[in-house]
Amino acid sequence: MPDLKFKRILLKLSGEALADEDGHGINTHEVEAIAARIKEVHRMGVEVAIVIGAGNMWRGKQGLERGMDRATADYMGMLGTVMNSLALMDALERDGLSTRVMTAIEMRAIAEPYIRRRAMHHLEKGLVVIFGAGTGNPYFSTDTAAALRATEIGADVVIKATKVDGVYDADPKKNKNAKMFDTLTYMEVLNRGLEVMDKTAITLCMENHMPIMVLNLWDSTALLSALRGEKVGTLVTA
Repeated sequence: MPDLKFKRILLKLSGEALADEDGHGINTHEVEAIAARIKEVHRMGVEVAIVIGAGNMWRGKQGLERGMDRATADYMGMLGTVMNSLALMDALERDGLSTRVMTAIEMRAIAEPYIRRRAMHHLEKGLVVIFGAGTGNPYFSTDTAAALRATEIGADVVIKATKVDGVYDADPKKNKNAKMFDTLTYMEVLNRGLEVMDKTAITLCMENHMPIMVLNLWDSTALLSALRGEKVGTLVTA
């Protein structure tokens, strides 16, 4: 096994990562590409847990604009994360990785209920664990779910997967002079209003000394380089 800086990771994926080009639905080719990335790092001996969003399925903001109850809109989003979790589980298992989906809302016919000690046991046995249904509570994002689960399972880092190389001071797609940060502190992220994760997630990571690595998952070398401790993406720490 190569020398690894991070041996247990929580990978945070957006729902759009699984989507078609228009950002909606589930594109099986995209899901399989993500599964292949995960298999690469798993073969190195890394324990992998995953939290997926549901932006490709449902955005609560749309419902709120029509007067929908916030809790109802959030529960719908949680169900969307479970659909994404099952799609990724299927791709991983077709690629030869044993996988468990654990949900914060009980739905025993399709997934295990989330139990912290059982999740850690699965990871220790070499299974990939996907956490669905967020925290199980409305008003909390999947960013916060990622920070919470990472802290609970004793992960070494939260890896926020994006389609850009790291965190910039402006949108690099709109501003060619945008500067990428190599490192940031939690307070810098909060004070600058940088869109790394939402404020609740950043605060939870800060209070529990959980580093956040933001990188481009679609760069074929970025994730492996990050796990080896090489300079890649943006690292958020104290």
